[in-house]
Amino acid sequence: MRQNRIFKLLTNLCRIILAATFILSGFTKVIDPWGTALKVNEYLSIYGLEWLEPASMTFSIWLCGAELMMGCMLLFKVRIRLISIFALASMTFFTVLTFLSATVIPVEDCGCFGEALKLTPWETFFKNLVLLPMAFVVWWRYRPDKIFAFKPVEILLTCTFFFLSMYLGYYCYIHLPLIDFLPYKVGVNIAEAMQAPAEDVGESETVLVYRNLRTGEEREFSLDDTEWQNADEWEWIDTRTTGDAPAAAPLIGEFALRDAGGDATRQVLSTPGRLYMLCVTSFDALSPRCARRMARLVERAAARGETVVCLTPEPLYDKQWHDFGTGPVRCYNIDASTMRTMLRARNGVVALDDGVIALKKNCRDIRP
Repeated sequence: MRQNRIFKLLTNLCRIILAATFILSGFTKVIDPWGTALKVNEYLSIYGLEWLEPASMTFSIWLCGAELMMGCMLLFKVRIRLISIFALASMTFFTVLTFLSATVIPVEDCGCFGEALKLTPWETFFKNLVLLPMAFVVWWRYRPDKIFAFKPVEILLTCTFFFLSMYLGYYCYIHLPLIDFLPYKVGVNIAEAMQAPAEDVGESETVLVYRNLRTGEEREFSLDDTEWQNADEWEWIDTRTTGDAPAAAPLIGEFALRDAGGDATRQVLSTPGRLYMLCVTSFDALSPRCARRMARLVERAAARGETVVCLTPEPLYDKQWHDFGTGPVRCYNIDASTMRTMLRARNGVVALDDGVIALKKNCRDIRP
C-alpha cells in the first residue's frame, strides 16, 4: 500500500514536470510562429526535405499548438491514458532527433523554447534524457486505463484546449508575437545597442548564408558583401556566427541599411523625431490593401512633418524610391533575416523616436 502511494506521488510529480515543460515550450514557440517556421525550415534543409518548406508555417502552428495542448491535458489529467502515449512517443522522437542534431548533423540551437531560452543541442539532448523516463513513468501508471473511454467533460476540455492553442498561434501569425523575446523590442535604441561593448567571448564573425537558385549551392557572405541582394539568383537560408560568441549576441550588430551609394545605416538611425520604417518583403507580392494602409501612413506622416523610409530585402539596383500611392518613399536594402528578426511579419512598420523603437505593427494593424 505504501509503495503504491509513493508510486502515485512520483507519477504526479513526473506528470506536473512534463506538463510544465510542454506548456512552456509550446507557449514560447506558438506565440512566435514566424520564428518557429524559420527553425522548421532549417531542419528541413538539413535533412534534405526542402520540398516541405511551403507548409512550414502551418506545421509550426500545429506542432507548437499541439505541444501546448498536450501540456494542458497532462496538467489537468484530461484523457490521460491517450495523452501519456503521445507524451512518451514525442519524447522518444525528440530525444533521438536532438541526439542526431548534436552529433551527426549539428545545429547551433534546437529551438525547443523559441527565442525565450537558447539551449545547445547537447543541453537539449540531456534535458530530453531526463524527461523521457518521466514520460515512461506516466505512461506506465495509466496504461491499465481504457484509451477511448472519455467523459463528456474531457471531450469539452480537449476541444477547448485545441481551439485556444491553435487560435493563439494563428493570432500571433496575423498580428505580432504577444511577447517579444528578440533584441529589437520596443524601447531599444538600435544605434546604441549596435555600439554596446561585446562580452569577452573571443573572436567572432557574422555571415549570411544564401542558396544559389540555379545550382543549389550554399554560400556564405560577409555583412559587407552585397552580392546576395540579387533575389533572382540568391535565396536566404540562415545567419550564422562563427567563432566563440553566442548566436544571439550579434543580432543587433547585423542591422545594416544600404542603397546604391553604400551604407546608409547611420544616416537613417540618426534621423531626429519620429521615423517610420515600412518593411516590405516583396513589392510585387504586396497586397493592395496593405499598400493603401502604408500610403495613408505616408500621407499622415508628411502632414505632421515626420519621416518615412522603406526597407526591403528585394534588390533595388538603381531604384531608390517607391510610390505607395501618395508620393515617393526613400528605399533601402536590408538583410531578409534581419528584417524578419526585427518584425515578425511579411509586411509592416517599425517606428523610431530619435532612434528608439516606439512601436511595431503588422501591415493589417496599421490604422487605415
